[in-house]
Amino acid sequence: VQLQASGGGLVQAGGSLRLSCAASGVDFSTRAMGWFRQAPGKEREFVADITSTGNTYYADSVKGRFTISRDNAKNTVPLQMNDLKAEDTAVYYCAVRPWRGTRNQYYGWGQGTLVTVSS
Repeated sequence: VQLQASGGGLVQAGGSLRLSCAASGVDFSTRAMGWFRQAPGKEREFVADITSTGNTYYADSVKGRFTISRDNAKNTVPLQMNDLKAEDTAVYYCAVRPWRGTRNQYYGWGQGTLVTVSS
């Protein structure tokens, strides 16, 4: 599996960014896909995921501000991030969940994309 995250950059607090994850080497339409992030000096944390049927789940810290979606025709997973805060600064990674796997079983992290929010 290959996952390539893109769309990161520098944005002011309150601004927006749209990340995208392009997936290959996996039966994309049958898998849940997730976004995670890792801030400097901190462990990687869950951000949001979307099941193969379109059900979504968000970390409390991003609920109401971030929106995850999927395009099965393009094998991509966008993450729309609004009202960004300094604490959203991190490297963002996408990952794929094994079929019938749990949220603890995501894999295929790729290189990630850096999001920096200036306050």
